[in-house]
Amino acid sequence: MVTFLFTSIVLLAFLVVALYFWQKPATRKIETFENSPAYLPPPAASRLFGETVNSDPEGNTDDLATQRELLLARALAGDNTAAEEAHRTFDPQTYGEILTALVKQADSDAKLLSVLSYIIGNELPVNSELAQATIKSWSSAPDRCSTPRTLHITALADDARLYQGTVAAALNFWRQGLLADVSAAELRALFDGEYWVLSTQTRSSGAGFVLKRALAKARRELESAMRVTK
Repeated sequence: MVTFLFTSIVLLAFLVVALYFWQKPATRKIETFENSPAYLPPPAASRLFGETVNSDPEGNTDDLATQRELLLARALAGDNTAAEEAHRTFDPQTYGEILTALVKQADSDAKLLSVLSYIIGNELPVNSELAQATIKSWSSAPDRCSTPRTLHITALADDARLYQGTVAAALNFWRQGLLADVSAAELRALFDGEYWVLSTQTRSSGAGFVLKRALAKARRELESAMRVTK
């Protein structure tokens, strides 16, 4: 009886140990399967260097393109506020395109003056197209009012060659008597004052150096005229 009981206990213990070792590989197999690449959820799509791919990469670009086209249409219709919105929303290149569109629609001196007044009044950048349109309008009838404005607009364009050309044109008009109501002292003050509107980088450039020489020459001529009139 004791022998039978002892044998039963040993057999039961053996069965428990066997069952334990039989279940352990199965569990490990399940865990291995669940952590395999095929079972794991796919990672989020990414670009090089871990940049996550936008599910709609063109959405924002399309909105900006639409907004740009609307601003261009408004500018071509003569809406000066399009320039301010473009300057606030877009890069300098796009702002320049909007401003150029405004200049193109300004087919009269009155319209151009409206654009100029808005740009200067809101302290917006001036591009080459606006400066050249101003010079063209001024050249047809230079006077005491339009000359300072043209020099200022040209200086705001921050182009040393363009400013030098405006100075040369103004000096030539003065020699011809077309600026009879502008004295030599006033013209010299205008040249020198607007020169400092140019950026430091522009004044320090090669074209800026040539401009300095041209201004020095113009200054000497105007100072000579001032001595004669005294």
